[in-house]
Amino acid sequence: MTHIDNTLSESDSDPIHEPRLWRDKGWTARVIKNEDGEGWAVEMIREGSAEPALVGPWTMGRNKVDPKPLDATAHQTLVKTASEVIRRHEQQLHAQLNKQVTVEAGSEVITVRLAITPDEFEPFGTLTATGPLGDVLATVNVRPDFRLTRESAGRWAAEGFGKIR
Repeated sequence: MTHIDNTLSESDSDPIHEPRLWRDKGWTARVIKNEDGEGWAVEMIREGSAEPALVGPWTMGRNKVDPKPLDATAHQTLVKTASEVIRRHEQQLHAQLNKQVTVEAGSEVITVRLAITPDEFEPFGTLTATGPLGDVLATVNVRPDFRLTRESAGRWAAEGFGKIR
């Protein structure tokens, strides 16, 4: 795909409705030449983002040379698709960074949650145990690669929720 300068100044948030560039409602659709093959592609960039949220093939026009022009309906469909891609990515990231298991400790059911805090320099995890009424029983920091399983949570509870090595 062609790399295009995506830098837009702050005053560039005004709507643009052109055949190959459509900016509206916080999104920019840009039709670009597909260098990986023949034809055209469209990229969707959310306002404030440097990278496209979505890049996909774009339909040829009637002359089979130029791209089909963007319009309000196409832009709306592309916004929905790009928003869904972002939503799925955020859900996947949340699932990777947050895990939860339940274990029995004595006569109580304990919920143990692991939340990973991604940090470029010092990522870490936080392990939190809560009782059946939602009361926090213990919280400790763990390595970001800590593996939360029913077994590891059960051991932590059995050992009195102490520091994990």
